[in-house]
Amino acid sequence: MDRSHRYSQAEIDAVYRVIEERRDMRHFVPAPIDPVLLQQLLQAAHHAPSVGYMQPWRFIRITDHNLRQRIHQLVEQERIATAEALGKRQEEFMRLKVEGILDCGELLVVSLMDRREKHVFGRRTMPHMDLASAACAIQNLWLAARAEGLGLGWVSLFDPDALARLLNIPEGAEPVAILCLGHVKAFYDKPMLEQENWAQRASLDDLVFENHWSAD
Repeated sequence: MDRSHRYSQAEIDAVYRVIEERRDMRHFVPAPIDPVLLQQLLQAAHHAPSVGYMQPWRFIRITDHNLRQRIHQLVEQERIATAEALGKRQEEFMRLKVEGILDCGELLVVSLMDRREKHVFGRRTMPHMDLASAACAIQNLWLAARAEGLGLGWVSLFDPDALARLLNIPEGAEPVAILCLGHVKAFYDKPMLEQENWAQRASLDDLVFENHWSAD
């Protein structure tokens, strides 16, 4: 077997470690992030794979305090609506901390670009591959941030149309994530929703099939 392309064992271990220790963070220390480091993290995101090399991600850095407050209000509105939709778990959900928008050092909004319909390669039958590509960029940013000792939380509790209007996102583009990025006192020992007994990680054996879909 040709092992010439293999990284050193220490480098391999680091890759698996950052994957294992990545967390969806909600608790932040309100301290600034070094601009050079922020640029490095965005470069990591920009090196993500994309279907047809369309690079559909657009990052909007929120530096205006009032704008941050308004984004927080949008998320709070959706948090309440989500709680109401959860029925019996409403009170349990409302006790969860679901975002760190007002505390994180950097707030980023990730949007899919407009005019995506012209990108046919890899999307003719699966147009949602633009979203898959943007998710890869977010994951790159997430892993790089964790390696640098920074926390990141992905917030999806918002009305996309309302957020698009607030940020002057053009018609045809679509915001898909609000990212809270910043310094933390500590990383959660395990995913927060698991820690709070909201859900548990499924067994890998239940999620991997061979040749055909296996019935539950």
